[in-house]
Parts: sequence; structure tokens; C-alpha cells
Amino acid sequence: MTDEKPAARSHSHQRWTLAACILASSLSFVEGSVLNVALPAIRESVGAGASEVQWVVNAYLLPLSALLLLGGALGDHYGRKRLLILGTGLFAVASLACALATGLPMLLGGRVLQGIGAAMLLPNSLALLNATFEGEARGRAIGIWAAVGAGAAAIAPLIGGWLVDHVGWPAIFYINLPLAAGAILIAAKFAQESRNEGAARTDYPGALLATLGLLGLTYGLTLWSVALRFTPLIVGLVVAGVLLLGLFLWVEGKRGDKAMMPLAMFGNASFVGTNTLTFLLYGAFGAAMLLLPYVLIEAGGYSPLQAGMALTPLAVVIALASPLMGKLAARIGGRLPLTLGPVLVAGGLLLGQRIGIGSDYVRDVLPAVLVLASGMALAVAPLTSTVLASVDDKHAGTASGLNSAVARTGGLIATALLGAVLAAKGEKLVGAFHVALLVAAVVCIGAGAVAWFTVSADTQKKKAADA
Repeated sequence: MTDEKPAARSHSHQRWTLAACILASSLSFVEGSVLNVALPAIRESVGAGASEVQWVVNAYLLPLSALLLLGGALGDHYGRKRLLILGTGLFAVASLACALATGLPMLLGGRVLQGIGAAMLLPNSLALLNATFEGEARGRAIGIWAAVGAGAAAIAPLIGGWLVDHVGWPAIFYINLPLAAGAILIAAKFAQESRNEGAARTDYPGALLATLGLLGLTYGLTLWSVALRFTPLIVGLVVAGVLLLGLFLWVEGKRGDKAMMPLAMFGNASFVGTNTLTFLLYGAFGAAMLLLPYVLIEAGGYSPLQAGMALTPLAVVIALASPLMGKLAARIGGRLPLTLGPVLVAGGLLLGQRIGIGSDYVRDVLPAVLVLASGMALAVAPLTSTVLASVDDKHAGTASGLNSAVARTGGLIATALLGAVLAAKGEKLVGAFHVALLVAAVVCIGAGAVAWFTVSADTQKKKAADA
């Protein structure tokens, strides 16, 4: 069955649909950047230990990573507008639960529900835009969607830091409620339903195995990162997680093209390479973005607002430079920017070795932030376009969703490994932070090497010529 196209959409309805998709997806973009500046306050408020702080982050990332592809498939089958509204509504309810949480269990439960809601709304916001717009208008709409999301991520730490300082950490969850209400009301009134039942991959066995496998692996690594030794429980969790993920791959292979993650896509070396790069780069970057504000607040004496301001140049540079890098990659191919970008990120991480107790922002922090931002800006847009260029058009949506899931899984695993850092205090925290940055830098250099050896220099140019 072909994708159902709504007939004769007015420009007004298209603009309102774009607004609804931006508001909905901004929930996830904001949540990804605002929480980090609030973690120290949350830890103190609920009396959380190091592993519990990790789960405040990973309770959101785990369902988002595992269910992102399923969320898109459900939208194909039941309607993208419907899933966008349901996911946004669930995210709002979960945000309210987080804000009202009286202890860690309720907060973690709310974070899990936020992740499920984000897995429903994120892929369907983009799919709804794809169905609403055509031709050049589609490209402009998606560009606006991405740019506003990047802008929201840039300003969120500032707003979050101010709220934590002046209102309290629950306020960072309350700000989601008006965004969600606006998205739901606008989508309900103006967006037209679309679906593609023939392409739907409601792969429930795959989703269950992926979720359980990631849960076992993440839980085991989280416990190990605090204890720094392997106990029977830790070994059992890690082995069970790996076995379940292996079973997930077997099930996906048996399901063929009906799978949530069709394994046929992995026959292309460039596709395998770019997703490996994504896992490594976003894992290292995610670890740095979790630790940097945490260390600035806990060891550097920054307030949450000051920590948010310290990170603002990073998101601004990425938002402004990414479109230019996308155009450059279309001309020269993805290999060079995808090699140099992670290496530049590694340079920023090494510059972060200067950050510690009493460090000066302009001299010690800002150079690391700017170099990090430049490296990510060099890689982000070419990475997306290279992933899409490495598969046929039939698998483009699945490939994009899978790459997003891989990026979040990288952050999930990296966060699970940071227990020893988060448990430290004072000079020990700074020392552990420096070790973590060094490891992350090595991982980024590995990501650049993967790109150099697997990505064809003219992949994107060939795809453009074929189009």
C-alpha cells in the first residue's frame, strides 16, 4: 500500500502542522540538554548515589533507544498524527510525574514514561512533515524543524539553570507542559492524518528483545562502573543482555524485510561504518556533556545557571555551522568531514584536561567547548546524509531511525560506565573526569578511523547524481 497523501493541503495547515511538529520534538531536544545542569540538585534533593544518578539519565535513554524504530512503525500503521498526539500526551503526563516526584522511584518511573513518549513522538513528527510537504517545501520544513530543535537545545541549559537556581529542579519538568499542550492542540486541529501500512514494521518481538537486552547490559555496566569489580550479579546481567541482543539479531534476520531493523541494510560497508562511528562519537560526546556541567557545578563552584551559560556556545556553533557542513559534504562527500570531525572532538576533549577546581572559564573551559562544537558541527550533518546515501530509498526512513537509535544507545552505554566519576568528590572528581575525557578522546579518534576506512568519498555525490 502506498503512503496516503492528504488532498489539497492549504499553506496555512502546512505551517500549523510544522509548528505542531516543532513543539512536540522540542520536548525531546530540550529534555536532552536541560537535565544535565539539574543533576547535582536532583542528587542532593533525593539523596541519590552515583548509580542512581546514572539511572536518572538512562531511565529516559533506554526506552527511547530501544523503541524509536517501533514508534515510527506504529505511526506508519495506526497514523502518524495519532502517534504524535499520544506520544506528546504521554510525555506531558510523565513530566508532571517527574515534577511531583517525592522520591527516586517515582522520578525514575516518570523518566521511563518520558522515554516511551519521546520514542512515539520523535519519529512521527518527522514522518508527518514528510507526508505534509513535497519537493523543495519539504526540505525547507525539515531544515526549519532541525534548526529550531538545535536552537531549543542551545537555550534550554540557560533556562534550566535559571529555574534550578531560582525555582527548584522540578520546574525543568513543568516547562514541558505548555509545549506539549500547544503541540497537541495544534496537531489535533490542523494536521492531517497519514499512514503507510505497507511499510509498517510492528515488530513487537524485536522491540521486546532489544529493550530487555539493553536493560540487562546497561544495568550490569552501571553496577560495575560503581563497584569496579565483577560480581556474579554483574556478570549475569551483562551475559544475559548480550545473549538477548544476540537473540534480537537472530529474530530480525528471520523476519527479513518485516523486521524493525532489516539486516539487509548492513550489507553496505558505508552504512555499517557510519553507524559504528555514530555509536562511538555520540557515546563519547554524551559522556562529556553529562560530566562537564556536573564537574563545573560540583568541583568548579558554578551555579546551575552559570553551567548552562558555559555550554551555550557549543549548541549555538553546532546549530549555525551544521547547514554549511551539510552543503560541503554534498560537494566533497562524507569521508573527509566524518574523519576530521571526530578527531577535532577528540582535541576538544583533550583541551578539557585544563578544567578543574578554580579554572578560568575563558582560558580553560571555553576553548574546549568551542573545539568540541566545531568537531560536532563538522560531523553531524554529513553523518545523517551519508547514512541515507548508503541505503536505497525504500529503507531511508528505517536507516534514519536506526541511526538515531544508535546515537542514543551510545549515550546510554557511556552513561552506564560513568559511576566511578559521579561517585567522586573534589580533586578525585576532577581526576576521574580527566581520565574519562582521555578515554572519550581515544574513542573519538577510533570513530574518525572507522570513517576513513569505511566511508566512500563519493557516496553522497553518486546518490545525488542518481537522483
